[in-house]
Amino acid sequence: MGLRTLVLLALAALTLTACTAGNSRQACPAGKRCMLVGNGQDPTTLDPNKSTGTWEDRIISDLNMGLIQDDAAGNSVPGLAQSWETSADGLTWTFHLRHDAKWSDGVPITAGDFVFSLRRIMDPATASEYAYLISFIKGAQPIMAGQAKPETLGVRAIDPYTLEIRLEHPAPFLLELAKHTTMMPLPRHVVERWGAAWVQPAHYVSSGAYRLVDWRLGNYIRVVKNPYFFDAATVCFDQIDYFPTIDSVAAERRVLSGELDSNTDIASSRMARLRTNAPDYVHTHTYLGTSYMVFNSRIPALRDRRVRLAIAMSIDREFIANRLMVDGKVPAYTFVPPGIANYTPPAPPVWSTWPFEKRLAEARRLLAEAGYTAARPLVLDMYHASNPDSALVMQALQADWARANIKVNLSQRDAALNYQALRARDFQLASGGWIADFNDAINFLDLQRSTTHDMNYGDYNNPAFDALLAKADNEPDLARRAEYLRQAETIMLADAPITPLYFNVNKNLVSPRITGFVDNIADHHRARYLCQK
Repeated sequence: MGLRTLVLLALAALTLTACTAGNSRQACPAGKRCMLVGNGQDPTTLDPNKSTGTWEDRIISDLNMGLIQDDAAGNSVPGLAQSWETSADGLTWTFHLRHDAKWSDGVPITAGDFVFSLRRIMDPATASEYAYLISFIKGAQPIMAGQAKPETLGVRAIDPYTLEIRLEHPAPFLLELAKHTTMMPLPRHVVERWGAAWVQPAHYVSSGAYRLVDWRLGNYIRVVKNPYFFDAATVCFDQIDYFPTIDSVAAERRVLSGELDSNTDIASSRMARLRTNAPDYVHTHTYLGTSYMVFNSRIPALRDRRVRLAIAMSIDREFIANRLMVDGKVPAYTFVPPGIANYTPPAPPVWSTWPFEKRLAEARRLLAEAGYTAARPLVLDMYHASNPDSALVMQALQADWARANIKVNLSQRDAALNYQALRARDFQLASGGWIADFNDAINFLDLQRSTTHDMNYGDYNNPAFDALLAKADNEPDLARRAEYLRQAETIMLADAPITPLYFNVNKNLVSPRITGFVDNIADHHRARYLCQK
């Protein structure tokens, strides 16, 4: 029996494990509306300056708000800023804040809170992994390098309700990014008093529709309606509990039994059955996300481009996306996903059109040139996130690579630990994924820029690639900018510091009793817009 058949049998076995056996629903206070959310992972932080995961963003963005916010469909609309303007050269942005916005302790939210937060995230002492996202603010890079003080950052409060942000180069995506956690304000009066302990429920003060009241590690995080929120009258749910649900199959049982109202993932092996038996629960949509493999350039064998190309060629993406996942994923041979604004991706590599057997033959030839054969296979260790879908994909990859004289030893890690290992370069070959922080190609290509550091997991460094990104940064014309980005992606794909696997879809399991849930490409579903029948 072939390994691929075994993978399919494992998938079939997994589809039999879910059932709808009842579980007790956590009690809701009398007279209140409560929502119970399966949130995937357990957050490591709720500090907007330090978070990195989508599972953290969901909670932080229910607690807090930026200059811009998401509407119910994930579109960008005014948030704490009610209006704004930019200079003719695109280098100075002026935001006019709402006068009725208050922190959850009743203190007014001011431009000074934004200045404080932006300076703090750039300060190396904060150790923010996402600070690079807004390193286009004037003076940011010397601060991040420890060569200048945070006070030199190009942001200032013109008055309590007017914020000015000056940029090193035009950033046409700024309004999209202005709703991201990296640009959210922090309550200066709280952070300065409590320091890192400000994120504890007893001290946490928020700017959005909810406030934090309880955080039980490994169990749940509880938020309640913020009475000082400027639009509190329209917020439906009084209380929300977020639960870690690493096992999406187990979470499915909890949603179908009524123990949870939703879960942020659906096991691919369960999709067909759910669409037949519980179609009102299934929500899927195209997504700005790419799953890919990362090569650690510190491993001698992986410094050889022939080896990296062989690994890339010997992956049967069509089998994985079309027969293994069967949930709408699309085989990926380029990195930036479809649907990105103002961008046309480069042509995929020529070998992507070859029959899989021809690709395998070429992969074996390249590996033989590099010194690896059936008698002396390339041996690598690979870590991946511990969830049902990842386990199936990794088994398929392992089987494909074995046919190309590559022996891969698989190990699972919790998703948060997996990304921590990537940032620490504690890996040889690893699975990774990127979900857009904002709708622009630079958000994906920046991951391979040599100055991105922590998030450039494989330490890719090509001056030609970096130069094209720099040209794009300084190009105000959107069409020319897109062409520079396309050329940069072409160079990066030819170098193969990573290899794309598939473009993702977002998958949510949502009880029909929940109203206001709108499928969207960003997969943003802010709780303030949700209610119940």
